Amino acid sequence: VQLQACGGGLVQAGGSLRLSCAASGRTLTMGWFRQAPGMERDFVAAITWSGGSTYYADSVKGRFIISRDNAKNTVYLQMNSLKSEDTAVYYCAASTRYIGSPRSPSHFNLWGQGTQVTVSS
Repeated sequence: VQLQACGGGLVQAGGSLRLSCAASGRTLTMGWFRQAPGMERDFVAAITWSGGSTYYADSVKGRFIISRDNAKNTVYLQMNSLKSEDTAVYYCAASTRYIGSPRSPSHFNLWGQGTQVTVSS
């Protein structure tokens, strides 16, 4: 299974962007991580296969919404009220087995190529 992410770009602070990530096959949990220059890859959000459970980093809670369309094997990240500190490369991730916490990179065994999000202040 491969992941293809898109939707990044340049936006002003306070604006919105929607990222999408399409998987070439069925996956279980899907999520997003981000990595700013010189920083480690951080958890952003995750969603279970049914969509019944969602997880968010405290820094994005109330501003970002994760959702998925299983008919399209696609996960979305709606990012609202963007801040300059949201600037990073965003990576889509997916798991084909349940291991550990959905907030941890080790939970995921599939990764997309990353898409740049730049928020100008």
